Amino acid sequence: MTPEMALDLFGEALFLVVILVAVIVVPSLMVGLLVSTFQAATQINEQTLSFLPRLIVTLLMIMWAGPWILGRLMDHFSNIFANIPLFLG
Repeated sequence: MTPEMALDLFGEALFLVVILVAVIVVPSLMVGLLVSTFQAATQINEQTLSFLPRLIVTLLMIMWAGPWILGRLMDHFSNIFANIPLFLG
């Protein structure tokens, strides 16, 4: 395995991780921003009001995007396993 191949493989894996995390985290951040705006407008400083909607949105995104995430991970690892002879030779 050449250093270029290792860096390419590492780059693909890192990009995949960023995409998969963004799919889960970005909706949670948006809901957190909306709840924080609501809390600032009404001056309600309740911690559970901020935590519970973000938790629910995160869980719903995992349920909704879970099959797609699993498919992307399986594609990546099957690509790695299929190219093992190329990496070794």
